[in-house]
Amino acid sequence: MTEALAAAAAEESYRQERVAHWDGVARDTDRRQGLGGAYHRRLRRVYRFLVPPGQKVLELGCGRGDLLASLEPALGVGVDFSGEMVRRAAARHPGLRFLEADAHDIDQDIGQLGEAFDVIILSDLLNDAWDVQRLLRALVPLTTPRTRLILNSYSRLWELPLAAAQKLGLARPVLYQNWLTVHDLSNLLRLAGFQTVRHWEEVLLPLPIPLLAPFCNRVLVKLWPFRHLALSNFLVARPAPVPIPAGEEPVVSVIVAARNEEGNIPNILARLPEMGAGTELIFVEGHSRDGTWEAIQREIAARPGRRLKAFQQKGKGKGDAVRLGFAEASGGVLMILDADLTVPPEDLPRFYEVLRSGEGEFVNGVRLVYPMEKEAMRFANLLGNKFFSLAFSWLLGQPIKDTLCGTKVLSRADYERVAANRSYFGDFDPFGDFDLLFGAAKLNLELVEVPIRYRERTYGETNIQRWSHGWLLLKMCAFAAGRIKFI
Repeated sequence: MTEALAAAAAEESYRQERVAHWDGVARDTDRRQGLGGAYHRRLRRVYRFLVPPGQKVLELGCGRGDLLASLEPALGVGVDFSGEMVRRAAARHPGLRFLEADAHDIDQDIGQLGEAFDVIILSDLLNDAWDVQRLLRALVPLTTPRTRLILNSYSRLWELPLAAAQKLGLARPVLYQNWLTVHDLSNLLRLAGFQTVRHWEEVLLPLPIPLLAPFCNRVLVKLWPFRHLALSNFLVARPAPVPIPAGEEPVVSVIVAARNEEGNIPNILARLPEMGAGTELIFVEGHSRDGTWEAIQREIAARPGRRLKAFQQKGKGKGDAVRLGFAEASGGVLMILDADLTVPPEDLPRFYEVLRSGEGEFVNGVRLVYPMEKEAMRFANLLGNKFFSLAFSWLLGQPIKDTLCGTKVLSRADYERVAANRSYFGDFDPFGDFDLLFGAAKLNLELVEVPIRYRERTYGETNIQRWSHGWLLLKMCAFAAGRIKFI
């Protein structure tokens, strides 16, 4: 027997052994649920947070289909190589589609699957796979640039405890496993054409103990050092970035919320560069006490050939102004530029390039890398920014150094997804920064920060109220912890 034939025979033997095992598990589950129900209920809760209803979802290793059904997909397709599991899934969830197939060869079944998916789920599958890299590579044809691959895998730390629990009859028996670390999984994803957006730990106590289990699994597991003891590692990945082709670049809409900024209006228009297929500038004036609105009208009238719009907001706050500007924008890329010009407009092409190249999906300015001009930021404000950067990096699961830099960039398509999901958080943010940050984090967008040199104001005074706004930010941290972290 040649080496290739021997390898193929070994793989087929491995596969048949596991098919027989999971067929047996399916039949056994008809008679008893065991203690694993609490673990799977917790997984369903986490996945429901990660996947909004109405998505096109593919789950590989779907078992009886309960996780997939809990996500309320617009199109739900489950794949499993256990015929017994697939038959039970189809009977339990007739509104979903189920396919008996090997996940390693799923790219050969594209015709049966029909189309690319918004979300692909691999829950406790890679521990059992023969060739993880090949399996992940087979998923690439089923993705778009916005597809999110979500997987969870047993932590290697639990190898001995799970073996003991199986011997005692407390856990479902499994065959020998791939015990993969987070580093192993991230590396395999990269080799297969994906990049990890973020990872974290879930499930500290997989037993249904009232009060204690929810406290351990919602709170303690998020804290050091308990998170290192978690049973399950979660990773979210996206397809490797693909640049926007030349000739297909979008119009860029720049939103400027302007309140008491009369002296800065001419400079904004003079200094704003052209980007992409052209730059659209939208002013939203908000209850100014000086001549800001008149200055905007005057400067727009003097430039009839440019893409310029102006609106007066009826509500209050920068967040309300930005939403109005985004609603009136026609560009495929949306940018926010503060009217005080402390972030130079000349830096905006750097933000656009991150989005155009695909390296980031939500681009945030960071003022805390380069030295600032002398009066650019007061010391107390600087300390507050550093504190909130640490707090929000922990809350969002991605590093963010400067939460309050006003310059933020994302695609219109992603903003519309954030806006559609806004009811999860509610209308709580007068600044607009955290509405976007929280929404982007919940959608698992890739966050990239662009360092800029922060300048002094040359006209007017800041609209930030240091202490009252600081207190509001603390309350928003507590709010975000309940809605994003301790779910």
